[in-house]
Amino acid sequence: MVVVIRNILLVIYAIVCLAVIILATIQNRDENGASGTIVGSSTNNFYEQNKGRTKEGRLKRYTIISGSLFVILGIVLSILFVM
Repeated sequence: MVVVIRNILLVIYAIVCLAVIILATIQNRDENGASGTIVGSSTNNFYEQNKGRTKEGRLKRYTIISGSLFVILGIVLSILFVM
C-alpha cells in the first residue's frame, strides 16, 4: 500500500517540478528589487492595486502555490521513503 502511494506521489512530484520550472521561467523580471524596497515605490496607482488580477499576478500566485506543493510533497516523500 505504501509503495503505491509513494509511486503516485512521485508522479505528482515530477509534474509539480516541471510546473515550477516552467512558471518560474515565463515570469517577467521584477524591476524594483531591493532598491525599490529601500527607496520606496508608488502603490497608489491602479496597476499596483489590481496587480493580482493581471497575468503577471496570476503567474506569481501559481508559482507560489506550485512551490509550496513542491516543498510539501518533498517532505511527505522523504517520510515515505524512510518507512
